[in-house]
Amino acid sequence: MNSQKITANLAQRIQEEAVRVIVGQQEQLQMLLVCLFSGGHVLIEGVPGLGKTLTVRTLAAIMDVAFHRIQFTPDMMPSDIIGTNIFDMNTQTFHLKKGPLFTNFLLADEINRTPPKTQSALLEAMEEGRVSIDGSEHILKPPFMVFATQNPIEFEGTYPLPEAQLDRFLMKILIDYPEVEAEKSLLLNYHKGFNAKNFGNIQLNKVADGEILQQCKQEIEDVTVEENIINYIMAVITATRQSPNLLLGASPRASIALLQSAKTLACMEGRDYVIPDDVKYLAAPILRHRLIVAPEAEIEGIKTDDIIKQILNHVKVPR
Repeated sequence: MNSQKITANLAQRIQEEAVRVIVGQQEQLQMLLVCLFSGGHVLIEGVPGLGKTLTVRTLAAIMDVAFHRIQFTPDMMPSDIIGTNIFDMNTQTFHLKKGPLFTNFLLADEINRTPPKTQSALLEAMEEGRVSIDGSEHILKPPFMVFATQNPIEFEGTYPLPEAQLDRFLMKILIDYPEVEAEKSLLLNYHKGFNAKNFGNIQLNKVADGEILQQCKQEIEDVTVEENIINYIMAVITATRQSPNLLLGASPRASIALLQSAKTLACMEGRDYVIPDDVKYLAAPILRHRLIVAPEAEIEGIKTDDIIKQILNHVKVPR
């Protein structure tokens, strides 16, 4: 395998294998891979029934990593996700009963349905890569990636994530209804016997391991970023802070996320350098959850994606 194309080849193999199961979500799948190779976490927003769980399970199977799913509820406690120490009457000692957080790919379903204390326990693990249980620290084995989902329709009985916690997610991906032809292909697959409920019977080729992910990480770090690209990223970020339509602009963490993701995307495309189109393509998923629309703009129906698009149209693109 060409040492300069490890990430591109791996991304292509993962996508080719994934489309056997996932229909009509190619762009979203690419974004998930950018998050994976960048070592970030992702917030996925979409109505129920669009295949979010199936997508994450498919990626876990292809990557040959452990997968857990947590359905968040209003009565869930931090110990329900991170685990707790249990006293063994026979040995008169405590032993750790690990929670579902101890995995590689964690699907945090409807994260906004659980109280802030439990959300914080998950978000601390995302940031630190470890958890504290009764004063003892436990390292989460890499790769550790959280795929958190939100329903954009139902808000009753939810606990919206604060802006500081939303900022911890590398991207926010919107999943919409598939195109007619894609949904038709999905129906034909089910007609021919495919059933997501019998996922264990689906034969998927395992195409990655921890060693190759480390090689990808090194390859991404070596991607060249010219100063004019850095200036372009800064111009876009600065424009969010100066926009009259925004109450809160993007943080320095957003700048870093945009830079890192652009390097990853370039690598996935087989390039060892970043181009302005990488930045433009990733701007919306990187920024949309980090911005707060001003009340007067919100009344007019202006959304974060509209503002990001407007900014990209006005900021001069480097040659």
